This record gives sequence, C-alpha cells and structure tokens, in this order.
Amino acid sequence: MKALTAGDRVMLLDAKKRRYLLSLEDGGEFHTHAGFVPHDDIIGQNDGVIVNSTKGAEYTVLRPTLEDYVLEMPRGAQVIYPKDLAPICMLADIGPGMKVFETGIGSGALSMTMLRWGADIVGYEVREDFANRAQANVREFLGEAALDRYEVHIADSYQGIAAEHGPFDRAVLDLPEPWQVIPHLEPVLAPGGVCLAYTPSITQAMQVSEQFKGRWIDVRTIEVLHRGWKVDGQAVRPDHRMVAHTAFLTVARFLGQGNRAMRTDRKVERVR
Repeated sequence: MKALTAGDRVMLLDAKKRRYLLSLEDGGEFHTHAGFVPHDDIIGQNDGVIVNSTKGAEYTVLRPTLEDYVLEMPRGAQVIYPKDLAPICMLADIGPGMKVFETGIGSGALSMTMLRWGADIVGYEVREDFANRAQANVREFLGEAALDRYEVHIADSYQGIAAEHGPFDRAVLDLPEPWQVIPHLEPVLAPGGVCLAYTPSITQAMQVSEQFKGRWIDVRTIEVLHRGWKVDGQAVRPDHRMVAHTAFLTVARFLGQGNRAMRTDRKVERVR
C-alpha cells in the first residue's frame, strides 16, 4: 500500500484504544489534551507507524476500516452499527450490480456498506441536512466516484416511490413505520426481490410482518447479539458488557404483482 499523503483519511489509536479520525493536511496539526501531532510527521509514512505528540503521548497511525469510520464519522442521525450492517447485507442479498431502494438514509452508514458491496443505490430522505451528511460521509470514505452509484432524493417514501426511479432488485427500510412504504414498493420491486426492514421495537416488526402477507414469502425476523471475549493466554472469559439489542431485522421475498403466497393452513391428504 502506498505511503500516506495529504488528503488521506487516517485513524490515530492511543494507548487506551481511543480512536481519532482526521484528514491529513500539509502543515496541519492534531490537538488533544496530550499535546499535538503535526500532520507532517505522518505524511510520507506507512500504516502502523507510531508518532509522538509534543507532550510525549504515542499514537499508532492506521487507515480506518469501514467499521472504524462508521463508529467515529460525523453524524446527524443515529447510525446502524456494524453488528447489524453485515447481516443486513447478507439477509437482503446485496451484491455487485444490484439496484437498491433505501429509505431513511440518516448519516449514510448502511449506504456506505452497500456501496462497498457493489450495489447501486437510490435513497429517499426527508431531511436535507441528513441527506447532505450521508453524501459527505460516502464521499469522504469511499471517494467521489462512489457518488455515481448513489442517487439521493429529498422525498417522503410514505407518500410514494417514483416509477422512474425503479425497478429495484432490493429494498432496505430504516424509518419508524416501514409498513407504510411496502405498498408503494410493490409496483417498483422486481419479482423475487428482497425487502428488509430495520425496526427498534418488536411491535414495529410485527406490523411489518403483517404487511408482508399476500404477495410476499419467507418472512423472517431476527436480532443480532454481539458479545466479545477477553483472551489473555490461557485465561479467557466473556466480556462483562455486550452489545445486545439494537434492532429487529425483518426480511421477505416478493413474488410479484400477479402472484400470491401459497396457503399454509390447508391440509393435504396423503396418497396411499
């Protein structure tokens, strides 16, 4: 990997594992209570270099991973955390060339993840400040070229989805009442398409599941629990704290406008 240059985004990691994100600038300085680090001490170096502040504090310099950036990036809305981002992309079957409808883009954490997985995204967001922040975060981490696959509209998906923005292969809904969006989504989602709703409460997940009845199949709701472990030689134990509930992920497959799910309450006689 090439040496760090002005304009690169880096993460400084201190002895207490605190993370600091910054963009390198010629003549710039990184300041904390432990003194400052000139950016020129970092420019020209490689990942893993240790630099010292003017008061002797040490920092390891690394390029941030997507997980680092999501947790530390500027935000307006609450972000979807890494423990849910990867399962969302797996459950929704996000991949290269997929055209994804995303509504409630917030600060862009999920957008960045899906773009990184190769998807093309049409996003609806009602707040212009959130939309601007999401696009800025995408540009900052993935580069200007990623915006060619990221089309953001200031629009309310509760009121409808413009036909010219579709058709879509996948849809991810992150807003308070996703069940209001599903009827608008059906005319613009391809048969066999996948829709996933991210909802903090189980009552929201129940309403989403109810809305999926009819032209949808394989409806599932899961939550992801994240527990770390302390490993020190032969001494191992689970962390005293864990990231438990954040949200429910409800996913379903769309059968198409002219099809309906098979009945599951019908008894079938055995052939003797």
